[in-house]
Amino acid sequence: FSTPGKPHPPEAKMSSKRAKAKTTKKRPQRATSNVFAMFDQSQIQEFKEAFNMIDQNRDGFIDKEDLHDMLASLGKNPTDEYLEGMMSEAPGPINFTMFLTMFGEKLNGTDPEDVIRNAFACFDEEASGFIHEDHLRELLTTMGDRFTDEEVDE
Repeated sequence: FSTPGKPHPPEAKMSSKRAKAKTTKKRPQRATSNVFAMFDQSQIQEFKEAFNMIDQNRDGFIDKEDLHDMLASLGKNPTDEYLEGMMSEAPGPINFTMFLTMFGEKLNGTDPEDVIRNAFACFDEEASGFIHEDHLRELLTTMGDRFTDEEVDE
């Protein structure tokens, strides 16, 4: 019980704690709130498996030692500078959500339209902005995952 006229200290502290909790909750969510929506469940599972392979000491975070041990297990001998460079790409400790966020940012940086334009430019031998139909048909039926003539006609 409190003395009349004096505020009850725990209530004052609780309200300020609630206000602080609300503001601190929102900030990290903004950066990562859509990261799980960017990938389907099978992709998230694959990222989780990769994260677990890198998190060598199983503490839920990837640190410089984890990166070193993982690369060493692949026969690499990374320098401290290389590892520091990798770690500096993260804005903070790398838990799974941060790991996923970083991959999302990397993948988002790739504009699919640019990728497609660059792929077509490889086959635009005259740099005209066009690929002749006969040449495209030949490429599609003889290279990579080959199309049938019927598929090319579609």
